[in-house]
Amino acid sequence: MNNYLIDMHCHTTVSDGTVTPRDIVHIAKESGLKAIAITDHDTIDGIDEAMKEGEKLGVEIIAGIEFASMYDENTEQEIHILGFLIDCKNDELNKNLEFIQGARDRRNVKMIENLRKIGIDITMEDVEKSAGGDILTRAHFAKVLEEKGYVKTKNEAFSYYLNAGKPAYIRREFLTPKTCIEAINKASGLAFLAHPTLYKMSYEQIEKLLKELKGYGLCGVEAEYSTYTPEQEKNIKKIANKLGLLISGGSDFHGENRSDTKLGVGKGNLKISYDYLQKMKDYKNSRDMA
Repeated sequence: MNNYLIDMHCHTTVSDGTVTPRDIVHIAKESGLKAIAITDHDTIDGIDEAMKEGEKLGVEIIAGIEFASMYDENTEQEIHILGFLIDCKNDELNKNLEFIQGARDRRNVKMIENLRKIGIDITMEDVEKSAGGDILTRAHFAKVLEEKGYVKTKNEAFSYYLNAGKPAYIRREFLTPKTCIEAINKASGLAFLAHPTLYKMSYEQIEKLLKELKGYGLCGVEAEYSTYTPEQEKNIKKIANKLGLLISGGSDFHGENRSDTKLGVGKGNLKISYDYLQKMKDYKNSRDMA
């Protein structure tokens, strides 16, 4: 087992994190990490900046992404697909990212309209300024609502305005899990299911989900994660081994947006081995040569 440590699930200011792609590399270096994957939500815009800084500091940067997809339209069950070692210049990948960006833009305009209808003075410029990047999420709306004094905390913003059934909520347009996995594979990447315990499924349901996704080309699952209990980690790894899936691990670092989750160690419980990344590379090389 390789002694080097890594983090395969990190977010920056390009999506809903609070640390820039450049600065996250510095944190990784200071934390003694050998490699990190930049996995911003539905965007790859921060990867070049991180890679340039990684070359300077000797931190390996893995080109990644975290896709949100709709698994069940009836229940609005959302699942997230991580992509690793992707070719960011791939046309198919970028076409799907353009669709997602358009869907987000349409949703954000409607959310602004809904908030203004109930007397909340908020503009798109407010949200864009607060975000600092092209990807605007509900977290950015929550931040502005807090800054303007409409709520005391971001959690209140979701509870009162932004969650399903609340005045500002607009249902997103999603890609399917199959489309996300195929886009990652066409970009020469490896597709993994992110944090399966967060989907409120039984282990039997998680196994069924992973079997289905493997049929679309999924090759792994996030089996080490900040919020997992030892039992959850053990059970996810057991399912992965049973299905012949690779394993990844990540903190889901977001900076101050999740201040209790630190890069590399999560809530203090993570030690993710470089061995996982090496197995991904070996799998990718054998697949590409086949």
